[in-house]
Formats: sequence, C-alpha cells, structure tokens
Amino acid sequence: MLVPIVSNKHQDFSYPRKVIVAGSTGSIGKSTLEIIKNNPEKFELFAISAHSNLALLEQQIVEHSPKYAVVTDAGAQNQFKSKHTEILSGMQELCSLCTEGIVDTVVAGIVGIAGLTPVLAALKANKRVALANKESLVAGGVLVREIIESGSGEIIPVDSEHSAIFQCLQGENVENLKSIILTASGGPFLGKSLDELGSVTSEMAIAHPNWSMGAKISVDSATMMNKALEVIEARWLYNLPEEQIEVLIHPESIVHSLVNFYDGSQIAQLSVPDMKGAIAYALSYPNGRLREVVTELSLARIGSLNFESVDHQRFPALGLARRCLKAGAATSAVFNIANELAVDAFLKGTIGFLDIVPVVEEALTICDVQEYRTLDELLALNEDVRTVLKERLFRKE
Repeated sequence: MLVPIVSNKHQDFSYPRKVIVAGSTGSIGKSTLEIIKNNPEKFELFAISAHSNLALLEQQIVEHSPKYAVVTDAGAQNQFKSKHTEILSGMQELCSLCTEGIVDTVVAGIVGIAGLTPVLAALKANKRVALANKESLVAGGVLVREIIESGSGEIIPVDSEHSAIFQCLQGENVENLKSIILTASGGPFLGKSLDELGSVTSEMAIAHPNWSMGAKISVDSATMMNKALEVIEARWLYNLPEEQIEVLIHPESIVHSLVNFYDGSQIAQLSVPDMKGAIAYALSYPNGRLREVVTELSLARIGSLNFESVDHQRFPALGLARRCLKAGAATSAVFNIANELAVDAFLKGTIGFLDIVPVVEEALTICDVQEYRTLDELLALNEDVRTVLKERLFRKE
C-alpha cells in the first residue's frame, strides 16, 4: 500500500512562519530568500547557512538580516561582523537551530551527504523540511522514513518533479494510484549519437537548455543520472516499488511530472521551468498558493509539447538505479557517492563524459557494503566508500 512520506498532522500552519534556509548561497537558497523577501507578511527569515561562498553569505546577511547565520566551515565565522545577525560556526550549531521551538520550516538546500544531518535533526524536532537535498533520500532514505513513520516531522519535496507529483496527489485516494511518471528533459544532448557524446566537454554538459542549475546537477541531467536519483527518491517519498516509477522524456520541461490512475486517467502539473514555483508551494502548503511566483504559462505561445520513451542504451543510469533499489539502501548510497566522484572527475577533465556511468557501475561491483542502521554508520560507510573508490577508480586525481 502507498504510504507517502508527507504528513501534516503535527504542524501549525498559521502565518508568519519562521524559516531556516540551509545552503542559502546555492540556487535553491537564493530563490528561497527571494520568495521570503517578497512575502514578508507570511515568512520570517530565522537563519541562513553556507559553507564556502562566504562573500555571498555576507551579502545575504546585509540584505536579509536573519537572526542567525551559520558558517558550517568551523572557525570561519570570525570573518563576519553584523549588528543584527549572530554569526555561528559549525554543522552542530546549524542542527541546534533546526530544533528551536520557534522554527517552523527548514529549507534543505545543502548539496551532498552533509545535508542529511540537519534534515534528520529538523525531522526529529517535528519540523517541516522543504527538501531539495537528494542525498537525504538517495543515501539516507531508511533513516528518514524511520523518523517520519514514528510520527515526527514532515517532508514537502522541492524537486520540480516530486513537487509536481505531490501537487497532483492532493485530494486523491492514493490507493487509486497505478504509477507515477517522472519527466526528464533529456539534457543538452538529446538526439545526439553515442559517437557525438564521446567529444562532450564540461562546458557543453553544464549548458542546460531549460534550467539554470549548478555544474553538478547540470551534468547529472545530461547523463540522466539526475532522473536515476529521482527514481530512488520516489521509492522513499511514496513507498512505491520501482516498477511503479516510470520516466518519460519531455524536452520542453513544461510538464513537470504526472500521476497515472487505475481508471486510465492521468493528472499532470505544468508551469514554466522555474524552481521558485516548487519552493513557494512547499513553504505555503496547505494554505494556498502564493501570488506571482513564476511567469504565467502560455501554452498557445509554446505551441506544442513533445514526449518520447527513454532510450536505455543512451541513458543506462536509470537501469543502474533500479538495480540499486532491488539491492538495498546501502547500494543506493554507493551509487550516489560514485556519481559525485565521477562527475567531479569529469569536470576536472580526468574522465570523459561517456565514462561517468560506467565508472559508477564499476563502483557498484567494487564496493561490498553492509546495510547501515544509524546516521553514524551511514557517514562511516560514506567515508569508507570514498576512500576505496578514490584509490581504485580515481588514482589520477
């Protein structure tokens, strides 16, 4: 039976809501700050955090005046001075803020496995987590579901595809759901032959045709690894077996995903490609939609929408993700780690574009891992796998 990870039974949804933006200098964080600034009667910025982009963090402190700002790189807070914002240092300080009674929502925009720690802290403290951090579910899905199923906290997805599915399920009996359909743009190389892909450079791979994203996620889109990770996320968000999670190529990125019901009908969510729509929905749910968040969609101006099946020979990452779901949560964690390292190697010029997915597949055969039961065990697994893969697959770095 479908048991969605989202639950609103514990939350007070009155405005204004006090919000923490974890990872405020990334694309999700910057968009969130814009939404909060444009809706001061609904949201108050309690805290922001960053790790390395300290110049932008300082600008955000001046512009938005949060009560707290956390530099997760311990010791770097001495670079800042502010009359209105208290500067804290270290991940533990961020986790402590996420448990404050006054906090309503934590926007999880930190990239990588480091983002899982504040997510778990916030959920245990019964907070809403607006989740943009894929690793929290891809690597730590067992831990997240354990907390949710114990009755604590809630997750509202911020990925455009999972936000679309969540929106499409509102008011529906989940027992009528046959499958979910994640849409994928196909990235900048849709229609290119394998021979052409052999000469792809990092500059070409990060030039996404529809979305403005960071380098890593842009490369993931080009390899379809981003969609593979979303298939794993969907398993934990909606407790679905992998055969009920479908993927459909949609180059225009207007239909963000669909749900397929047993009566033969489908419901889709459409909008222009802009992450602010999903962020705003997560912040305001279930109190209705915010006004004028993204540009209004004009289907007449677009003219046509196109769809096609996935060519699994060109996009083998999806098959690997399904293998991981059958093998267990620890294998999904290895999958995620190996992809991070492979993308980093590609961006540095150590491996080619077509080497990324084969390197990840090889990593799955190299790492014989045990299932984790705690966050400490997962973090130890993460470090062990990184060490093994760097020694055996990435010696040139």
